[in-house]
Amino acid sequence: MSVMLSTLRPVRTLLFILLLPTFACDSNDDEAPLPQPSPEAYEPYFFSDGFESAARVEDLFPADGSRWTNLQRVNPNGGENEVELRTDRFREGRQSLRILAQAADEVLSKMDIEKAGFFAPAGSRVKIEADFYLQTEDPVPNLFLLDLECCSCWDPSVGENQCPGIRLKFNGENHFLAVERGKILGNTIGQTEVPFPTREWVRLRWELDLSPTGDGRLVLAINDREVINQATRTLPSSEAFREAFAQEGIDFELQSPLGYERVQVGATANPTPHPVELYIDNFSLRVE
Repeated sequence: MSVMLSTLRPVRTLLFILLLPTFACDSNDDEAPLPQPSPEAYEPYFFSDGFESAARVEDLFPADGSRWTNLQRVNPNGGENEVELRTDRFREGRQSLRILAQAADEVLSKMDIEKAGFFAPAGSRVKIEADFYLQTEDPVPNLFLLDLECCSCWDPSVGENQCPGIRLKFNGENHFLAVERGKILGNTIGQTEVPFPTREWVRLRWELDLSPTGDGRLVLAINDREVINQATRTLPSSEAFREAFAQEGIDFELQSPLGYERVQVGATANPTPHPVELYIDNFSLRVE
């Protein structure tokens, strides 16, 4: 297993990236208020969806939040992003979810669905699995597929909420998946062992032992082959955020209780000059 760590950027650069408006938590007409975590929410949680028993996309978002809780669509100036249920391509069952994120221009293109309503604090383990079909052979550097975030932990007195979190993205030109930690003031953990296959179904498994210190753990597997297995920080650190913002003359305090509370899947950010079409099936999220 070959794992590589990108060089940690200076604090000023990290904060510049963290505070870019394009990476802020977007709002749109479909967005519901995010459920706020409470100490009583520290309990095991399981959610899965194979996108069956839905006749249209709207059926995935019932008012009681029992399935998906939000759809994020940020269209670039040059086109409109798409999401639909499809019966012509699926891993299991009878249908999957198709997402098309147009190429970015002056606007960062985003097309994804979101699940909230859980809470994953330090000491818990998160396991996310899903099948993906990437319908392109074009390079997709910095395309993001999965985001695990805490929005309620952001200091409300400091600018626009950036929803600190940890994300899966493509690193470089050769379809290598990496774990991006810039929004928790960490470095990117990459690998060059297994490129992500295109034009075929691929099973992803992402496991995180959550900790704001170095005793957390990241495991990433592609088609059951582990490509990353490393001890590292997996939650935002109150001390690291406080010190980083203080260097810029900003008072900042992460809010408590601290833990992840939403996951986004799809093209959560497509900064590439190419449209990206992908299919998703058999998604599951477990918090233990």
